[in-house]
Amino acid sequence: MGALLSVRRGSIAWLLLLVAGTVPSAQTPAQRQTAPTASPAARALNAGQYEEVERLLKSATDSTSVALRARAQVAQGRYQDAQTLLTPVASAQPESDAALELGLLELYLGQRADGIRRLRQLAGRLAPRTARDYFRLARAASALANFQDAQAFKEANGFFRDANKLAPDDADINAAWGELFLDKHNPADAMKSFSEALRVDGNHVDALIGAAQVNAGMNPPAARAALERALKVNPNSVPAHLLQAELALDDRERDAARESIKKALSVNPNGLEARSLDAAIARLDDQSAEFEKRSQEVLKINPNYGEVYRVAGDHLARNYRFDEAVELVQRAIKLDPDNTRAYSDLGTHMLRTGDEKGARVALERAFKGDAFDQTTFNQLDLLDTIDKFVTITDGDIIMRLDPAEVGVMREYAMPLAKQALATLQKQYEFKVTGPILIEMFPKHDQFAVRTIGLPGFIGALGACFGRVVTLDSPNARDPGEFHWGETLWHEIAHVITLQMSKNRLPRWLSEGLSVWEERRARPEWGREMDMSFAQAINENKVLKLKVLNEGFSDPQLISLSYYQASLVVDHIVETYGEPKLRDLIRSYGEGYETEMAVKEVLGVSLDQLQTGFDARLEKQYASLRKSLQTPKFDSKPTLDDLKKMAESNPESFAVQMQLAIALHQAKDPKAAIQALERASKLAPTATGDNNPNKMIAAIAAETKDVPRQIRALDDLLKVDSADIESARQLATLLAPLKDDRRSEEAYRRVVGIDPFDRDAQAAYGRLAMKRKDGETAQRAFRAALARNPPDRATAHVDLAEAYAASGRVAEAKKEILAALEIAPSFERAQDLLLKVVEP
Repeated sequence: MGALLSVRRGSIAWLLLLVAGTVPSAQTPAQRQTAPTASPAARALNAGQYEEVERLLKSATDSTSVALRARAQVAQGRYQDAQTLLTPVASAQPESDAALELGLLELYLGQRADGIRRLRQLAGRLAPRTARDYFRLARAASALANFQDAQAFKEANGFFRDANKLAPDDADINAAWGELFLDKHNPADAMKSFSEALRVDGNHVDALIGAAQVNAGMNPPAARAALERALKVNPNSVPAHLLQAELALDDRERDAARESIKKALSVNPNGLEARSLDAAIARLDDQSAEFEKRSQEVLKINPNYGEVYRVAGDHLARNYRFDEAVELVQRAIKLDPDNTRAYSDLGTHMLRTGDEKGARVALERAFKGDAFDQTTFNQLDLLDTIDKFVTITDGDIIMRLDPAEVGVMREYAMPLAKQALATLQKQYEFKVTGPILIEMFPKHDQFAVRTIGLPGFIGALGACFGRVVTLDSPNARDPGEFHWGETLWHEIAHVITLQMSKNRLPRWLSEGLSVWEERRARPEWGREMDMSFAQAINENKVLKLKVLNEGFSDPQLISLSYYQASLVVDHIVETYGEPKLRDLIRSYGEGYETEMAVKEVLGVSLDQLQTGFDARLEKQYASLRKSLQTPKFDSKPTLDDLKKMAESNPESFAVQMQLAIALHQAKDPKAAIQALERASKLAPTATGDNNPNKMIAAIAAETKDVPRQIRALDDLLKVDSADIESARQLATLLAPLKDDRRSEEAYRRVVGIDPFDRDAQAAYGRLAMKRKDGETAQRAFRAALARNPPDRATAHVDLAEAYAASGRVAEAKKEILAALEIAPSFERAQDLLLKVVEP
């Protein structure tokens, strides 16, 4: 799945927006491997030594050996040979391993009636006694669960549980159990099963691939490492090669993906999964005729294989092309109306186009076929919640807000969204195709489910799908944890740049543009990673432009990659001009990839762009990088030690900070503040607890130096836009000084971060009234009133006065009467009523 995000930069607690395992759900029987502790033939199968399996079992006639031999043939695409081998044994022993493998193969080849009949017959005849009996039943039920058999998943899970009780150390059982959980979008339980399998057998190929599938959505480097281990054990593992291709496609490395698919096809030239993924790449490359040709080749093997269209749709969705994804998944369903996963995908894609009614229909159909799919259940449950939201429409923007929040957020979210859209459309000389749907959620897990179908997704703050934006409301997180307005602006920038590029912009450039636009919109936004980035340069962790996209799929590099990409955008604008930036964005919509786009639009190679960018970083970050170089400290340096270190290392930020702490502890506040002022000059963009002004403000508060405290807080908030406590402190300190201009600015910051602060809203409104800004005052007073203040009568009169000042007599009278209904003798309300009704 593809989406463009706002994340908590500065934190690596971030779940990547990828969905693992879009290889078609109908798995080849050969993908089921056997632990190396089994027979020589089973070990050879696990290692991909298919000819050795044939040699060892050529004369064997028992069901288990025939099944193993057939699996080796299936792994090589010799489906007819496998059917010929399995059929007589399966017919004679319908509850056997051979019958299971034949039933799975029949399903795989589209012989669905035969496959379902055979697997149900097996389930009806087998009286389980051993772990392997239960395992056979579990595999049969797992396969049936893919074909609208609502009870099959429950039965499969029960059989796996029974098998595991009898053989808790059977790696095959645990790995297959994990696959069942993974099919139902339950990654946590899936990983438990895969981990248990790998505890028993660290070289179990299926378990390694399963763990890689789980990690593909959270930690792609770990996924790649697991796949490398799997391929070391079995170089012929088709699923491992295909998952490598998927990961490469997520990084837009299509040549690498083609190479992995080529390896898979060299093992099994008839693999439906490999051929489908190969077709999907043609569609990604806008080679529609070639896509149709490759799809038809897949359908010659299995005429009902709608997965060829579903998989292509999934990869289009990962690349933000959701309208095309909807079209292809609808073709998948037309070809295979029983494909529950396709209905689930269709619902998800429709959610991302903003078609929530259509999504509900598709998801309900998916739920009818599979009530155990967690994402389907979660999305349907969330749609019930969204149905209760309040919808506000203004121009091209449709905004949906929680009923408990709408009274406040309609006053701030809609105006900011309109401002962002108007500003960005003008800057990019581009008119978006609307309407743009924006949904804001008061609970983070609601946002997560709306975005990826599952709760969690901790590090993400917002997401954009082209015409749909989702984000956390200020209430979704602790106050001060993020600035919702920064997130909203970021996502609306994505709306512009995605549409400009026909939804073909690489992630590094799209995210870089959005972070860059944050800084352009508000000087205090988008700066939280500056110190970390300088340190990354010192540690040689900055990615080269050729691989910058990969940084967005690495949880250790994601935050740095966002910031680095924004600096690349800044470099392009400063060096080549903003018109060239716009041309670069459009070039992706014309089919260019990065190297060619840079060459055609900017007139330089990517290497030349890299050279210029490196020179810019060297100049821009020279002093900050130097300040972050820290001499070695003794374990417990004394104050005198720190003073000497500060003298010999005057440009060291860390030394000045440590000296300030020591001086403060030594009760020398004046010297401590001086050290902190030096630190602030060395690292003016430090944020959070690393910001020297935070400590200056605290020391000034202790010494009751209000002017110095105010100056420190003001400087802090210039780089730390979400620090709500500092913003409130500043507003409180300024209030007695009767400096209305600065006070109003302070309260503007507070309500900008936390619009639900009713006291701040009331104070902001009164200050706006003093300078006769009725519109701002009305907004603030309405927000304060929506928060149900203890003195509602006064809140109504405040709002009435603002309306009256703007000539909105009817609205003013309504608020006055509301106040008098609460407090009939309220003189201020009575006086205002007389003024309002006077001719």
